Amino acid sequence: MKSNIETFIGCDSPYGEARIVLFGAPFDSTTSFRPGARFGSAAMRHESFGLETYSPYQDKDLADCAVFDAGDLELCFGSAESALADIQARTEEILSDGKLPLLLGGEHLVTLGAVRAVCRRYPDLHILHFDAHADLRDDYLGARLSHACVLRRCHDLLGDGRIHQFGIRSGEREEFRFARDHTDLHPFSFDGLEGLARRLAESGAPVYLTIDLDCLDPSAFPGTGTPEAGGVTFLQLLEAIRLAAGTRVVAADVNELAPMLDPSGVSTATACKVLRELLLALS
Repeated sequence: MKSNIETFIGCDSPYGEARIVLFGAPFDSTTSFRPGARFGSAAMRHESFGLETYSPYQDKDLADCAVFDAGDLELCFGSAESALADIQARTEEILSDGKLPLLLGGEHLVTLGAVRAVCRRYPDLHILHFDAHADLRDDYLGARLSHACVLRRCHDLLGDGRIHQFGIRSGEREEFRFARDHTDLHPFSFDGLEGLARRLAESGAPVYLTIDLDCLDPSAFPGTGTPEAGGVTFLQLLEAIRLAAGTRVVAADVNELAPMLDPSGVSTATACKVLRELLLALS
């Protein structure tokens, strides 16, 4: 696997030496409100050079970490299933080489391709889901493959009790009813995450961490397709990442940055910092 021409800052280790492999999925064909997330991964790479590799939050430096950036996949915008198959194949390749795949969206549907690969390798997989939206619709306008349905499709794979949702503050009534019976829902905040992370760590269960950046309040992160007022702060998200990283995370993703929806560039800068902190927490 060859490195990308432009990498996320500090993520230039050779593939053979890397423990974590970044790759982008620039896909937003099922976006239900404002498109643009397909440009998120490229924007994060380009703007990452406004950051330092060192994090004073964790006293760690990306220069000391083994991370390889494989760049963006070339995905078919006309077929969600084709795009998901390509994401699944790349995730399987990275897992088979004993490395941790870290996917950059793209809209949230891209998570399903990675989860399909990861749950094949780890049948007892749990998902930690940080988001504003439940994403538990069975279909959106008749489409079962939509960013509004991605966690419902993940539930089809994993079943009850293994999807843990935090920060959720938006969804149809039926989604919240489904969550009450089938997922572990923690609305509005990260309350309960510390205890859950401790239990998952003690059990040794494999964990997939998916971060939809719209879990952040739009006052901190307006550059996303479906902003929802009432979100968490940047520092609260960093603490949640730290707790999640204490579990056995085997794969992760960050998604739903739509950079052109925030001309100030603040949302892209925030996404870059979230990714830096996630990489360092997992290293």
